[in-house]
Amino acid sequence: MGLERVFDASWTLRDLRRPPLGSFLDDFCDWLLDQGFTWCMVRAHLGRLLHLNRWLAERGWSPNGKLSRNEVEGFIAVYPERCRCRGVRADHLKRMGHSLSRFVEFLGKRDLFDPLPETPVYQPLLDAYLHWMREHRHAAEGTLELRRCDVRRFLASLGEDATVHGLTRLDAHRVETFFIGHAESLSRDSRRSMQAALRTFLRFCFHEGYIHRRLDHAVPTLRTYKLARVPHGVTEAQAHAVLESVDRSTETGRRDYAILRMLHSYGVRGGQIRALRLDDILWAKDQILFRGTKGGKDSLLPLIAEVGESLLAYLQDSRPHSTFREVFLTCRAPYHPLMTSSSLSEIVRRHILALGLEVAGKGSHVFRHSFATRMVAEGHPFKAVADVLGHRYLSTTFIYTKVDFNALSHVALEWPKEVRV
Repeated sequence: MGLERVFDASWTLRDLRRPPLGSFLDDFCDWLLDQGFTWCMVRAHLGRLLHLNRWLAERGWSPNGKLSRNEVEGFIAVYPERCRCRGVRADHLKRMGHSLSRFVEFLGKRDLFDPLPETPVYQPLLDAYLHWMREHRHAAEGTLELRRCDVRRFLASLGEDATVHGLTRLDAHRVETFFIGHAESLSRDSRRSMQAALRTFLRFCFHEGYIHRRLDHAVPTLRTYKLARVPHGVTEAQAHAVLESVDRSTETGRRDYAILRMLHSYGVRGGQIRALRLDDILWAKDQILFRGTKGGKDSLLPLIAEVGESLLAYLQDSRPHSTFREVFLTCRAPYHPLMTSSSLSEIVRRHILALGLEVAGKGSHVFRHSFATRMVAEGHPFKAVADVLGHRYLSTTFIYTKVDFNALSHVALEWPKEVRV
């Protein structure tokens, strides 16, 4: 039985097998161990579920049905009053949430959990828009996810009018008021994303006949200047300091070092590293393939010795056994690829902050800017820089003209001399 794999005490086993959840916990224990959780973490998760089990027993819940979101949320609501934990209360409640999430995931895979989804009133409209973007605008999945978040925020602001019939009451003033109100709290790039999302959504509505006049021009154009910013990256000395600071004696350290070494050596985007698969490392040819993102091109580059050594150290000694083909996985169970850009940027940020470096940005993109700046300083043509970075259009690379100090020095005007009259 699963519980005997991590527990010895008979009274503990008796408690865990009490109804109503006792019939599930043996399989749950086996599932956690198969996911790669240590026996210590398995014991912690099961111990926390005892509280849920007692609460469900008090309420007379029967294991014959599915556990629903209502029961889970009801337990979460009352548990802080029942909690008698030692230590920091907030940390304990957070750990309880993690244990419940694992149990719900386990039940969901066996069709034993009823999520009771509440479909928002705007969901059919949002789904139709995303389908239109995919079929008629051929938008990439990354773009669709951005548009989904931005348009969902707009539709939520419409309330009950976020339906096909409700859109007939939409006017330019309402669109403008929403955008200006939200743009104030957004960054430059987020404003541009929201602007593009609203305009394409309103064009979709006009195309489908949901609105009877074009409203995409009602989305204000906030003035921005092309190439207005200077790219911020780490210096070469700072980059080497970050690499040298990584503790490669640990599994996490070997993974982080391979990621940082790749960012520094190739200047690729964080999304390209997250998407890197085992088949993309062409060991026999000493090459590595980075798939294009954000509309860019694929980049087939030489496998630099330092990168190859760091990858071998990670793959042989630190990468968990998994059916996933992505190279980089989480270091704690359940093992899976790094799902979001923030997960990889957090790795970079953690090592930069550990050194106390003063860097304008602390995500993975600072290494990309640093790499491009280094290529420009070494005199490489902008076409070569664009090819290595995977830019489809040379104009995208023009921002690095601002750091081409060798070329700028030839066009600099002389400092005017003082002339005495």
